Amino acid sequence: MVRINRVRIRLTLETALIASTISSVRKGPRTQMQSQSSQNLGGSDAERQKSEPMPLHHTLEHVELCAPAEAQMSSVEPKRTDLARDAAIDFTKGALVLFMVLYHWLNYFLGPHGQYYDYLRFLSPSFIFITGFMISQIQLRRYENSGRSLSKRLFVRGLKLLIVFLILNVLFYAALSRVPVSYSPLGKSLRSLSWAAFVVGTSRASDGQKNVAFNILVPIAYLLIVSAAAVLVKRARYAFHCTLSMLIAAVICIRISHLENMYLDLLMIGVLGVAIGFAGRDQLVAIISHPYKLTTLYCLFLAAITLWGVPLPLEIASVVLTTALLYTAGSRLSTVGTVGRRIILLGKYSLLGYISQIVILQGLRRLSWLSQHGVGASLASLLLGALLTVAIVEAVDIARQKSKIANNLYQLVFA
Repeated sequence: MVRINRVRIRLTLETALIASTISSVRKGPRTQMQSQSSQNLGGSDAERQKSEPMPLHHTLEHVELCAPAEAQMSSVEPKRTDLARDAAIDFTKGALVLFMVLYHWLNYFLGPHGQYYDYLRFLSPSFIFITGFMISQIQLRRYENSGRSLSKRLFVRGLKLLIVFLILNVLFYAALSRVPVSYSPLGKSLRSLSWAAFVVGTSRASDGQKNVAFNILVPIAYLLIVSAAAVLVKRARYAFHCTLSMLIAAVICIRISHLENMYLDLLMIGVLGVAIGFAGRDQLVAIISHPYKLTTLYCLFLAAITLWGVPLPLEIASVVLTTALLYTAGSRLSTVGTVGRRIILLGKYSLLGYISQIVILQGLRRLSWLSQHGVGASLASLLLGALLTVAIVEAVDIARQKSKIANNLYQLVFA
């Protein structure tokens, strides 16, 4: 590209030089008499040098130095675009982690059944939805000039999450003795759960508790892997729209067949988040600038699920409305006070916070004192679970800032 620009500049200057010569010839004797008169008046050598034309090769060097930056940088390799973090998105993720603490506290201390779970059905889908939203709203723009690096990053991170999920469940079963320790990770008991763990996601023990822990990691991993393939397409937006259409068709077919696949539902919601994330910033501002309308719609949604339960369409509506309200709150309150800053920090480490709060609440659940001293002790366990989750996140953040080893370990697992 630079060579082509040099050739064009050289041809232009040669043409201008020829035109100047022809013009000087046409001026005739009058110009020559003026030139002779100037010399007879004793013009200095410096003045004559000023009137002489600049040599062509020197002119070319001067013009090349002034060439546009786009032409000079056209052969430079594309680089990652550094975009500032969206504090409102971090606030949304942090708030979802705190809601997840409430959800698991209800599950562990009050039982897995109850109509109040209908009002928390947005939680798991919202994590998937916000992950998809970030892929198109942030990641695609950050890596728009970086070739296949985004695809590689998404694919590797998806595989990491599947490995983390498997390791955590092995440790979880061993530590809590829900499966005898004598069974190896490849033993019969864990193999019998593989279908629920990696394909369906709906398996519960006789007490109503889930046989698979940390199962939200699996659909997030699948979303990242599917997105890694979609971003390789030249028009990534249309690739995601086609993927969303196929997933909607698959979900409808499964529902018609009276089957259930939680992971497929969540993957569809995640790709829906990607599709919505392609919206421009002005469109997002137009949505969050009307919090009263969002609140009114959310109240109508609460009335609807009270009357009809939570079918899939209402569940999707709850995800979109809840994340929109949290994002609106984050855009207005994220910089206000210590609480807002800690929620943002929790959102930056949302995956670590999600894992930590399950481990913490499971440990508190094993303390018989909390279960034997009534509602007050149970509420104390909820507050303690939230505080310990925030404390772990803050400790990891400080460790990453002070220790390169801690930072590398964190990035190895979560980045």
